[in-house]
Amino acid sequence: MVAAWYIRENVFLVSSGMLQTLYRGLTRIGGPALRFYLHRRRLAGKEDPARQGERRGLPSCARPEGPLVWFHAASVGESLSILTLIERLVAADPRLGVLVTTGTLTSAALMAERLPARAFHQFLPMDRPSYVERFLDHWHPDLALWVESEIWPNMLWEIRRRGVTAVLINARMSERSFRRWQWLPGFIRSLLGTFRVLLAQTVADAERLRRLGATEVRSIGNLKFAAQPPPADATKLAALREAIAGRPVWLFASSHPGEDEIAAGVHEALAPRFPGLLTMIAPRHTARGGAIEAMARSRGLAVARRSQGALPAARDVIYLADTMGEMGVLYRLAPVVCVGGSFVPHGGQNPIEPVQLGAAVLFGTRMTNFAEITAELLASGGAREVGDPARLVEAVGGLLADGAARARLAVAGAGVLERHRQKVAEEAVAVLRPLLIGVGIVPPGASGATT
Repeated sequence: MVAAWYIRENVFLVSSGMLQTLYRGLTRIGGPALRFYLHRRRLAGKEDPARQGERRGLPSCARPEGPLVWFHAASVGESLSILTLIERLVAADPRLGVLVTTGTLTSAALMAERLPARAFHQFLPMDRPSYVERFLDHWHPDLALWVESEIWPNMLWEIRRRGVTAVLINARMSERSFRRWQWLPGFIRSLLGTFRVLLAQTVADAERLRRLGATEVRSIGNLKFAAQPPPADATKLAALREAIAGRPVWLFASSHPGEDEIAAGVHEALAPRFPGLLTMIAPRHTARGGAIEAMARSRGLAVARRSQGALPAARDVIYLADTMGEMGVLYRLAPVVCVGGSFVPHGGQNPIEPVQLGAAVLFGTRMTNFAEITAELLASGGAREVGDPARLVEAVGGLLADGAARARLAVAGAGVLERHRQKVAEEAVAVLRPLLIGVGIVPPGASGATT
């Protein structure tokens, strides 16, 4: 066993340089394939045609004067988790600019709405050497803060080559990813070596990162605890509240394929018990709206689709919220929320936002993406785990019928979040403080900084 590990470790340590050369070579000559890939994504509505140059490293705005901190977050959840930290940084140093990159249209739209003054969004370029070099030549970041588990080799190697101070914040390494990376120990070690510090979400994440070769790793908790709850447009909120007034309502949030049928089944089981019951389904990917509507109608369920501008009429029993950036509206109106991605092999979606907004939260048994948070919520009575659709029927029905039970869940969940919220943000700032000072940026809490 030891001999096998020794051989594997040393073979891949030797070959990591070859893998780097191979990866860089393939991505360097792969320009036509990448352009075709972008074209296909644009046709599928997954790219902004007006900003597609950003995906090739072509900036769409000038670099601001003064120091620049660059955050990279994959998508919506990751970008929301850094907003509190961004607000603290720009408040502390009036010279500071903040660049935020993501890779999805949804996150770009969200950042356009929620970033503070002196912070702005660009799409991350694809991981081709010339695109990466063009991006870094223009932006010259003083500090790079990457979020969670984004690993783009060419970008990380170039950041390291240029001596840019980099930190992986809210770092996550799932057991599945860990097992895969174990077969390329030298390769992943060279990538993680780009980061001066890695701030892990959990003790387990920190241990897996150390075993993959990261040296300076600290477990400070999940920055999503410190995130602000999703906003809600007041006019849209009022309109939907009026449309559903007096009806029992629950929400299946961020559903994945296979879960929409579960939500419909729960509705069918509970409708005789709760006259006027409205089941709201918010798919994780809004492009599935047509398929979900067809499924519901095939079961004889009347559907109103938010993407078509509809509000639920009295005859509608399924409200399909297939729009982007409106979870803040839905969470504020649903007293009971089931978190999706937890009944299928996905790992679960973020349970924090509905808890923040006072919902009684349920989820299935597959919440590995948020294992520590869900464990704390369950231990504190701040959420309930349901093992199968039949138990979901029982749980939703019980909570709709019992306002006191809903309140107990909501209060307990809020207590869990509050215990962590200040702690996580303060510890992140404390770790970043010497690095900020080292690149000439005034850190939060420094003398003369605003709070």
